[in-house]
Order: sequence, then structure tokens, then C-alpha cells
Amino acid sequence: MTKHSIAAFCALSLAAFGFAPTSFAGYDGKDVKETKELKETVKESCITGDLGVTMVTEYISRGLVLENQGVIAQPYLDLYFKLYEGTGFINKVQLNVGLWSSIHSHVQPDGSTDTTRNWYEFDYTPGIAITFLKNFTFTASYFEFDSPSSSFDTARSLNFNLAYDDTDLLGAFALHPHFTYLREITAPGFAGLGPDGNYYEIGLAPSHTFGIVTLTIPLTLGLGNNNFYLNDTYGYFSAGAQLSVPLSFIPDCFGKWTFSGGYTYYNLGAAVADTTATGHHSQHVFQGAIGLTF
Repeated sequence: MTKHSIAAFCALSLAAFGFAPTSFAGYDGKDVKETKELKETVKESCITGDLGVTMVTEYISRGLVLENQGVIAQPYLDLYFKLYEGTGFINKVQLNVGLWSSIHSHVQPDGSTDTTRNWYEFDYTPGIAITFLKNFTFTASYFEFDSPSSSFDTARSLNFNLAYDDTDLLGAFALHPHFTYLREITAPGFAGLGPDGNYYEIGLAPSHTFGIVTLTIPLTLGLGNNNFYLNDTYGYFSAGAQLSVPLSFIPDCFGKWTFSGGYTYYNLGAAVADTTATGHHSQHVFQGAIGLTF
């Protein structure tokens, strides 16, 4: 081996272990640079996700008040598998798998002694998301709602969501609109007030970051037909404010951690309000959450 080739060999060996010097006499470092770029590429994972837990004062789902007593904890885990990424009409294809639970200190049904009596709900939601024209994302998912505590019968549905990222259009005033359609499918239970229903959701989520704090103002209108809200079309309207802040003191090697808290106001339609203990059309929910993305 020549002196130059020996130097190159040593440089590559050290680079593989992350100890490459900045330069060698008579060696331009090109191979070391390529090795570093290869290592950076390997670090880009096609599998990402998020997990955390949210604490709420009431559990309200699509306007239905399912629990308003005791401690309510709602842990979640989402995994995203990148299948494709490109610059054409379709920009990204991603497989999603979500797990979500609601755990309550107040036991339903009352007096239950089952070992899973506090595990009110467990959901799993596999789906596929397609991003096209850069800013539009269409997601199709299968939803299954189960109750380990036998508080309700299993419900199943197909969920379709179209979201538009209007940041390029409106910048700091982006509204982040979305439209969701849920179709219930055959199951012992149902997600609404009656079987075989259709649910429609229109939402906005404008947000702005002030320093390290991000303020989001989610607005949601929930509508239904075919028994979802019985004979009513109007299900609910909600508006809230959420503040989130990154927990930057946690090292990046443990993921990106965030703490958030907020308040949501619900105005319930007549059929939905009649199912609550008080019959009130107004509901107030406070929540706090901690989570990480990886």
C-alpha cells in the first residue's frame, strides 16, 4: 500500500467509529465525507411515532358525554411507517397504526369487581395516509372501539379524513382545515346514539408560536344522520384553547417531549344533551397532557 492509501484506510476506519480527524497530510478526506453522509442517511428512520397520556375532567367523544366523574387518563401510542416519498402528484404514502385507551377511577357499570373494571375503552385504528399536491393529506382508517370493562358493546366504523395544510397560502394565519366522514359498520354496538349512522366533522385548528409556547385554537362542528344523533342532524360544536411547550431539558436521544394543557367548551345538540345526567347543553372540559414524538 502507498502512504496515501494507508492514510485513506485509517481515515475510513476511524470514521466508521466516529473518530475521524479533520484532515490528513496528502489526503483530501473525500471518502471520509462520503462515509459520514452514509451514516446520516442510515439515521433517517422510516418508522416514526408518538406516545403519551392525556388527563381530562370529562370524556366527551363526538359530543357524547361518556364520563364526567373521577380521574380520567387516556394513554395513546401511534406508529407511522413511511412506504413512499416523492415529488410527483403523490408526495407520501404512510401506514398508520394507533392504540388508544380511556382508564377511569369511576367504575362502569357500578359495582363491577372485574379485574379490568377501570379500563373503560380500548381502541385500535389501522389506516393509510396519502399526501398529494404537497399540502393535502387523505387518511382512510378502520376504527374499533372495545370496552375491557364491558361498559359498552364493541363498535366498528370506517373513518375518512381530508386535511389541508394552508401554511404556504396563509403563513402565520393558517387555519389547518379538515373534513372527516365516519361510517358505522356492522357490530354489536355503535359509536353514536343509534346503529348504522353517519358522522360528519368540519374543523379548524389555527395556531401560532410565541417564543417556545404554541397556542392552538381548535374549532369543531359535528353533524350526523341515519340515527347517529337519532333524529337530530346537529350533534355539537366545540371551541377551545391549547397551550404546548417543549420539554427541552430532556436530551434529544429520548425523543421530543412536549407538555400541553387547555380548555374546551362544548355546545351539545338536543338529542345529545338529553343523554347527559343533567340535560345541559353546555359542557366544559379541562385537559393536560405529556407526550413524545420519535
